[in-house]
This record gives sequence, C-alpha cells and structure tokens, in this order.
Amino acid sequence: MRYYCPKCDEWCEYDSHNYSDYWFQSDNQAGVEDQTIIDEWETIPTPPPPELKPVVITPKTSALLILDMETSICNNPRCLASISKINDLLTIVRREGMLVVYSLTHTGYPADIIRQIAPTPDDPIVRSNVDKFYKTNLNKILQENGVKTVIITGYAANGAVLHTATSASFRGYNVIIPVDGMSARDPFAEQYTAWHMLNSPGTRNRATLTKVSLIDF
Repeated sequence: MRYYCPKCDEWCEYDSHNYSDYWFQSDNQAGVEDQTIIDEWETIPTPPPPELKPVVITPKTSALLILDMETSICNNPRCLASISKINDLLTIVRREGMLVVYSLTHTGYPADIIRQIAPTPDDPIVRSNVDKFYKTNLNKILQENGVKTVIITGYAANGAVLHTATSASFRGYNVIIPVDGMSARDPFAEQYTAWHMLNSPGTRNRATLTKVSLIDF
C-alpha cells in the first residue's frame, strides 16, 4: 500500500504524519495519480465556517437588492424561511428611506414577487439572467442614487446572489450579504456562496458576510 501525503507532496510507503483523513491510499500509484478533484471529492476537508460580522449602514449611500424572490421558484423550505428575514430588513430599510431595487428572472413579472416583500410603485425593477447587471440599467440606477454599498438578498444563493454580488464587486461597490437573507434549494450552494464571496480574488476585498440582526443603521 502506498500513500500520497499532501504535506510532503510525495508518495510514501506508510502514513508518517497520521493524517489519515487527508491521505489518499492506493495499491496502484499510477491509478491514483490519474485522479481528478471528482475522485478526491469526499476526501477534501470542509473549510472552517466564516465569521459573520456586524455592519453599520449609511442609508444615503446604500441600497437593498431583493433578487428573484418569485413565487414560482421560491417554493422550497429554505427560500420560504428567508422571506421573514428579508421582510424584517426591508421594513427597516424603508423606514430609513433607503433605495430598494428588485430583480426578476427572464420570465418573471412584478406580480410574481412574494407578497410579503412586494415592491412599491416607486421601486426600480430589473430583469436579467443570474447577473442582474447584465444588459440592465442596474448600475445606472445605483450611480444616479449615489450608492456605494449594496445589501444583497434573494434566491438563489448560487445564482442571482453570487453572480450579482460578484458583478457589484467588480464595479467597485461594497457588498453586504446577510446569509439568512439568501437561500438555495441545496444548503451546500449557500455554503459555497458564502465561502466564495470571502475567498475569491474578485470579491474578497469588498464582501462582508453578516445576518439581518447584525445590521445597524
């Protein structure tokens, strides 16, 4: 039996570091050397959970984005559970007079947005694919209102939230993501989105993870 040690970056005849969870074992070295990340999937350790941080929002230079919260797709337990959190945040944001922007999928209509967090007639609505800056006037809306920071909520975490947040970071906006205000059908998608925002070179310097109760104005 031969072992591959990631610490030594070499094959060994025995496990000298007792890292059994991290070593890959094989009677056939050539076979293991041909492995891909898919073969190694279950041997990769999960990163530690990120820290959720308190944030203080300046209403005049901030906007709340509520993405793709449509009845036709927000129909699973995780998305439904996020509605009350988004509503709590929306109530405070409206009291503070902050800009609120909604998004729809290509096939969505304003009437499809979840009733508890529905837009007012004055709220801008954009329609696009997962990146809500793509072929929309979202950036223009934010710039015209002097927005520097966006709070991003909605569905799905690994769709509209991830890609719009990344696109906002590329454009120089500070991105706040309350993790209890985003959701996906698969919990791993939420987990990956949280990890990506704090570790991707394109987002890590502008993204902050928090939760609704940690946001102050």
